[in-house]
Amino acid sequence: MAGIDVGGHGKRSSNHEIPLIPFIDFLLCLVMFLLVTAVWSHMARIEADARVPGPPKDTEQDKIEKEKELHVEMRGERSFQLIWKEGTTVVNETSVPRKEVKVGEDITFPDLSKKIKEEWTSQGSHRAATDKKFDRAILHTDNSVEFGSVIAVLDSIYAPEREFSIGTGAVEKVPSFQVTFASD
Repeated sequence: MAGIDVGGHGKRSSNHEIPLIPFIDFLLCLVMFLLVTAVWSHMARIEADARVPGPPKDTEQDKIEKEKELHVEMRGERSFQLIWKEGTTVVNETSVPRKEVKVGEDITFPDLSKKIKEEWTSQGSHRAATDKKFDRAILHTDNSVEFGSVIAVLDSIYAPEREFSIGTGAVEKVPSFQVTFASD
């Protein structure tokens, strides 16, 4: 086994053999652990900045024009709220009665689908077939809402369709909205 001679001349031998190979293995494992940990800690960072109340500052981020977003709130038991916002500014707000229709075992909201189509026709901004962006819809729900109802609302949001040009020049119908969930 590899070892290190630490010398020793005298009555008692102070020459001890230190096991070098297990020590090197231990150091390599320690170095690898530190490298992996350093990479993970870098990947786990979240880029965030705090907005402190006070007078607004003119920053580049504030000067960028915000796109319209459709916020669909299904918190109440009687109606849906459709709110178009640009950043934090409310552009338009509409209330739709919450009338569910059973189709077999599934639930649908035909009034909501119709109203979202009308709203997208009047307020939507990405309509051209060559436009690669989609309008954004944000669905706000409570934790107490049943899964079937959430799926029915998603189907209603995906109801308006637009033409979309794929790379080969062909055009196909796709949903107009890209949907995001908001937790409150």
